[in-house]
Amino acid sequence: MVKTLRLGQTSVVVFVSKLLASALGFVATIYIARLLGSGALGTYSVATAVVSWLVLFGTMGVGSGITKRVSERDESAAYAVAGVSLISVFGVGLAILVLLFRGSVNDYVGFPAAPFIAAMLIATLAHSVVMSLLNGRKLVHLAGIFSPVKTGSRAGIQIVALSLGLGLVGLFGGYILGYLVVVIAGSYVLIRNFDDVTMPRYRHFRGILSFAKYAWLGGLRSKAFNWVDIALLGFFVSNVLIGYYTAAWNIAQFLIVFGTAISRTLFPEMSESAVADNPDAVSDLLNSALSYAGLIIIPGLVGGTLIGERLLRIYGPDFTEAGLILSVLIFATLLQSYQKQFTTTLNALDRPDIAFRINLVFIISNVVLNILLIVAYGWIGAAIATALSVGISLITAYEYMHSILKFTIPVAEIVKQWIAAGLMGCFLLALIWSDARFDMIRGNFLFVLLAVPSGAAVYFCSLLGLSARFRTTVRDNLPTRLYRL
Repeated sequence: MVKTLRLGQTSVVVFVSKLLASALGFVATIYIARLLGSGALGTYSVATAVVSWLVLFGTMGVGSGITKRVSERDESAAYAVAGVSLISVFGVGLAILVLLFRGSVNDYVGFPAAPFIAAMLIATLAHSVVMSLLNGRKLVHLAGIFSPVKTGSRAGIQIVALSLGLGLVGLFGGYILGYLVVVIAGSYVLIRNFDDVTMPRYRHFRGILSFAKYAWLGGLRSKAFNWVDIALLGFFVSNVLIGYYTAAWNIAQFLIVFGTAISRTLFPEMSESAVADNPDAVSDLLNSALSYAGLIIIPGLVGGTLIGERLLRIYGPDFTEAGLILSVLIFATLLQSYQKQFTTTLNALDRPDIAFRINLVFIISNVVLNILLIVAYGWIGAAIATALSVGISLITAYEYMHSILKFTIPVAEIVKQWIAAGLMGCFLLALIWSDARFDMIRGNFLFVLLAVPSGAAVYFCSLLGLSARFRTTVRDNLPTRLYRL
């Protein structure tokens, strides 16, 4: 357990970095929405959705294969070169296809974006390779730190470009440059981290592809979770509604960063324990991951349900139409956070074949349910379809995980998190009632600025009082000097 608790420090570094990155992206999205409107935001979202799907086919699971094989330490340099070579070939081929079919791409996006999409694809693939290598070398904290650097660079350049009147061209250019900043910095770190460059042999390519042939569906699953609904909405609703939907997704995904940080931090440790044939250590790590997967999202669901429309109003008064969608999407991210811990553990156990089946269940159900429910209920159907498909895959993942590894669900810890979130909800209801009755807080932005941090403080103070395990984890991961004070 000591090792797990020490890993909490790395998780916190990754979480804080991703939180900062999400905050920067959140601010940039608000700026884009208020300056260009929901239509332009929707167009940009559709273009980035296209890039995300192309990136999936540009990596074909090779990124996960790189992380897995490099984390095993044996011949890591040769595996690294093999992985970079594979993705380079895939990426250049896809970029050429985008340019050849630029007419169809431009018609779908609603903007002559094909050249930008090709450049965004190359930049994103390069970033993916760098992050995979950093995670494989157990430099997870540095990979986490690069996240706000990327988002901050992208957001800063985009805001400057918008202020200069460059519109959507500025958004695409900022995206590309933001990724390239991290690619250059990350490459410098990796060059210093690898002692030598070893040319790969056939077995190195085969070793990566043997893992990738299953893991690619995990990437497809991630893209499906984030982009299937937006991609399909592009065929059925206006870009204005997609803009509203994107704003809701932006808030929901802001909350999932801690669960993602946990899975990324624990994967190399689980992988190493699995190679050493230590299932008890893997089980212990999984229990810890499940204990904290919902730490942020549970209160986020309660808070988003109570003050979601006020949060969306920051983007613009019309964005409040996505209030119900926000609650559904936050619930989907909660289920996703738990499911992510199971598939991460399966991959660490070198069972990507099982993770493949789980992800296939999600993808099929997500696509089918999105089509059916969007046709029947419009954009709210997309949110419901996402939540339902994640729930189905979570149940499937649990059943598979239970069949190959003995582990326990930390029910007591999760219940305590819900109790603390309930106390926070009571506080927010009192704040809402007081504001409505006495008109205490002038302006929506000021209300949100007060409600979010004060609600978070109530939640974490309540949880500290309720959970001895949480108190121990906080104490053991505080800097020594601070704890002694």
